[in-house]
Amino acid sequence: MPFKSKPKYRGNRKSFKMHVKKDDVVQVISGSSKGTVAKVLQVFPQDSTIIVEGVNVKTKHIKPQADGESGQTITREFPIHSSKVLLYSEKEKTASRSCFTFTDDGKKVRMLKKTGEVVDSVKPDKK
Repeated sequence: MPFKSKPKYRGNRKSFKMHVKKDDVVQVISGSSKGTVAKVLQVFPQDSTIIVEGVNVKTKHIKPQADGESGQTITREFPIHSSKVLLYSEKEKTASRSCFTFTDDGKKVRMLKKTGEVVDSVKPDKK
């Protein structure tokens, strides 16, 4: 089994920019779970992957650690690439790309391009 190569960062970055955050509702757009609408449980900006609830579920076999202990079989979600999901609008029931825009009072917020719905507010960059 080949090893995963290290991610290529642009410039002197330590991680990727992510269009999704923890607790966002997303729709999977490719793969075996295509069309699934679920919540983001965890985000890994170092390699641009996310864990989505109920998506990419695998069975993992765990060896017994102590004498007399029995092994276990657990099912858990594994990461998928963030490019395989789109933000999902609960009101309009549609998935859409996101962009950044400013509100009337000057706050920078994420907005869905298709519906114009504001997802949440983002802290302004400190310069």
